[in-house]
Amino acid sequence: MKVTRVAYSRRLNAGKYAQLVEQARRLGAVRSLVWRQFGSLAGVGVCDRTIRNTWMADGTARGFGVLANAWKETVRDAVADIKAHREASKVPVRRAIRQRTAKKTERKCLFTALKRDQWTDDPYLSRMMRRHWRRGRNRTHNQIVVRSDQYRTYSLTEGGNVWLAVPSLVRRKMVTIPLGTTVAPTGTLRLILRDGQVEVHYAIDASALKSSLRPCGTEKIGVDKGYSEVLTDSDGNHLGQELGDLLRAESDFLKAKNARRAKIRSIAEKALEQGDEAKAARITRNNLGTVKRNGRRRVFETKVRSITFASVHHVVDKAREIVAEDLTRPFVSRKKLGKNTNRRLAAWTKGVTAEALASVSERRGSVLTLVNSAYTSQVAPCCRILGKRQGDRLHCTQCGAVWQADHAGAINVLERDGDPDISLYTPHTRVRQIIQERADRRRTRLPVQDSSTPVRRANHPIRATTLKEQEAARRPDDRSDR
Repeated sequence: MKVTRVAYSRRLNAGKYAQLVEQARRLGAVRSLVWRQFGSLAGVGVCDRTIRNTWMADGTARGFGVLANAWKETVRDAVADIKAHREASKVPVRRAIRQRTAKKTERKCLFTALKRDQWTDDPYLSRMMRRHWRRGRNRTHNQIVVRSDQYRTYSLTEGGNVWLAVPSLVRRKMVTIPLGTTVAPTGTLRLILRDGQVEVHYAIDASALKSSLRPCGTEKIGVDKGYSEVLTDSDGNHLGQELGDLLRAESDFLKAKNARRAKIRSIAEKALEQGDEAKAARITRNNLGTVKRNGRRRVFETKVRSITFASVHHVVDKAREIVAEDLTRPFVSRKKLGKNTNRRLAAWTKGVTAEALASVSERRGSVLTLVNSAYTSQVAPCCRILGKRQGDRLHCTQCGAVWQADHAGAINVLERDGDPDISLYTPHTRVRQIIQERADRRRTRLPVQDSSTPVRRANHPIRATTLKEQEAARRPDDRSDR
């Protein structure tokens, strides 16, 4: 398994940075050309070598203004991005195939044609791919891909910081970049230019990381992904509880900050309409910059990733098998939660949590299993029925037990692993029907129990109280007046 590491430049000369910016701009034009010509049906089944040979033969490559190795690596990277974009679009198509037919032979034929990129000959697959595969375009003009044999690293002193020499626009002339690390990057490099700084991204083997040497646990644990915390496991532990406050504070800060920027931008636009171009340019240069905003965003993302990965490591410390809910599908909520709540939920980092679960579990030898997430936080584990959700509390309407919703969700996620009726791709409407059918079957076959006897369960975070006890606590006893 490979993981990405980033090395940052340190006190880079402005002239060198300008050379790299110009090279990245020209390579961005090459990347845009690849997306424009091969980003749709014309690129299905076309490899990067075919594009390279064609452009070298017809003279297209002579107009790029960069060295051959630089634009060839850019073509290879762009073709890989197009393929990844196309493969991601096949996920909802596979889901549509499963809902379309239950015949194994027909499913296998459709899946095979989709996998081998032979879907252009099938009317149904072509229609589904046109629906889910949106034509992309390139917006990347600040990256340079450097092959492993095209750069060199050295250090001026033993044990000192590393210097990186990469090709420039002129043949046999290198641009030297001082790095703020003593570890030399290896393999293919990706240089990303941001705000006067160069980020050197490279991949290393995960087995070389210290975290990969830590053994995993021996238990089987279910986890529920949350917003106020990173994870809640089936034992009732809430991990990464500072995540909710961090997301809320950043979202509220951006709301106020962007409102002030909008006012300043409107002043600049009015000045431009009135012909005062100097004032508009001055406001844009001094008040509408993005350096501080991008820096704050990077710090925020680093904090989120640090909290998330630390929480996942805590789970893997005691779990050999982790069962988590699959949250890859977009949610369409019918509830009107308000602008502030919707804005805060839009920053929910469930993608980072999913990445951390997959990465850490693979590095440390733990098994990750994804299950259907439908109604996992709405089923009361005590009686297996759909409860009444009130905030972070889940009330069982049959026995009166009160559960913490995330804890109940983690228990349901754990128990859903291996469920013969609910698979990963079962529609949520069918999941609800299965839950109700099981509750009705259990209710008709079992004798009616006394409502005053609470149902107790292991890992119960809150004392189980019945509805009758709750009503008695709310009103005084009036039997003496009868």
